[in-house]
Amino acid sequence: MANFFPRWTNWLPLKILVCGIVIVCGLTGATWYYVTPKYTRVRYEPIQPVPFPHDVHVSQLGMDCRYCHSFVEVAAHSNLPNTQTCMNCHTQVQKDNPKLEPVRVSWKTGNPIEWVQIHRTPDYVFYNHSAHVNRGISCFSCHGPVNHMPVVYHAKPHSMAWCLECHRHPENFLRPDDQVFNLDWKPDDVKPAEFVAKYGQPQNAREDLSKKKKLSQTEIGQTLKERWNVNPPTNCQGCHR
Repeated sequence: MANFFPRWTNWLPLKILVCGIVIVCGLTGATWYYVTPKYTRVRYEPIQPVPFPHDVHVSQLGMDCRYCHSFVEVAAHSNLPNTQTCMNCHTQVQKDNPKLEPVRVSWKTGNPIEWVQIHRTPDYVFYNHSAHVNRGISCFSCHGPVNHMPVVYHAKPHSMAWCLECHRHPENFLRPDDQVFNLDWKPDDVKPAEFVAKYGQPQNAREDLSKKKKLSQTEIGQTLKERWNVNPPTNCQGCHR
């Protein structure tokens, strides 16, 4: 009696098994790398050539983010501070501290300090800092509580899904423009009457927000979204140009 199936089908179960193992291993490896902090660099905390405790400079000394990152409001890219910025203070403050020797060497030689960049947007992504901070998106939303970090680390994933979460619902992140650089700001700090007098309230508000004791983030964000006509792109072309 002739074989019903051709001879090559004898190897078919083995081939299916091997392909299945390869696919499962590939999916496991891709998930392990691309859906974990290893890929998004969350908690990445490199050693810098000069220790710069942000918690001391910002929370204790009251320095504004814009003193060191002076381009953030006017340029697409934020800047790292140059040696002149550091020496504005450290020609007098702790001028003999050995930890600041790289700064003094840079000052004397003219060679820049080789800071290790922590937050870096891929070349295929367009991101404009000024467009965000001038429309109510705080440094905190993308960089976390930098003002309380002894050593700065990568706090947020900065993945595409993470960006789209804000672009689809900006009302969850918008804050008054005068609080963008106040990293400790919270919705409870807003005085409803003053806020409504300055920004108004959402069109679909069912009550007078100025008479409430507190405003929620959604109420604040929706008001600012309508006031500033914030409508972030959610298509590919918005960020991949």
